[in-house]
Amino acid sequence: MRTYIRTRNKGGCYFFTVNLAERPGDGLLVRHVDHLRSAFRETRADHPFMIDAIVILPDHLHCIWQLPPDDDDYPTRWRLIKSGFSRRVVTNERVSESRQRKHERGLWQRRYWEHAIRDDEDYRQHLDYIHYNPVKHGFVESPKDWDYSSFRRFVDQGMYSLEWAANMEIDRLHLE
Repeated sequence: MRTYIRTRNKGGCYFFTVNLAERPGDGLLVRHVDHLRSAFRETRADHPFMIDAIVILPDHLHCIWQLPPDDDDYPTRWRLIKSGFSRRVVTNERVSESRQRKHERGLWQRRYWEHAIRDDEDYRQHLDYIHYNPVKHGFVESPKDWDYSSFRRFVDQGMYSLEWAANMEIDRLHLE
C-alpha cells in the first residue's frame, strides 16, 4: 500500500476534490445538500476555515479552503464533514469487509485529492475549474444555472460576469 504524503501548511490555501465511494448516479450529494451543508457548518464551528469557492455535484465536490494562520489540520475537518454527512443520510451502500472491520460506512472514498494553491494564477485556474465543472459534466449549459456552486457569489463580487464561460473551450479549464 502506498504511503501518501500530504502537503500541510499552517494557514494554507487548498483545492480539494472529494468523491463518493460509488457513483450510483442517483444524485446523493445534491439530493441531500442540506445535510452536507449542516456537516460543513458543524465542522466549521469547532474547526474554523474559510470556504473560498465550492461546487457540489451529484457524486463529488470541489472546493478551495483557507485555513487559519496557526492551523494545517484539514484531514480532521474532512473526516468530520464526511462522517457528519454520513450520519444524516440513510442509504443501502455496499460496505466492504475492510470497512466493516473499521466500523466505516461505504459512502465516501477514503482518500481525497488536495492541492496547495501556489499563487494567484493557480488560485484563479482552480476557481475557473470549480465553477465550470457542472458544465463540463453536462449538468447545465452555463455555470449560472447550477444551484450548488459559489459562482453567483463571485459574480456579485465582480470576479465573473453572469455569462462567463458561454461558448468557452473546455480544454482551457483543465488543470495539470
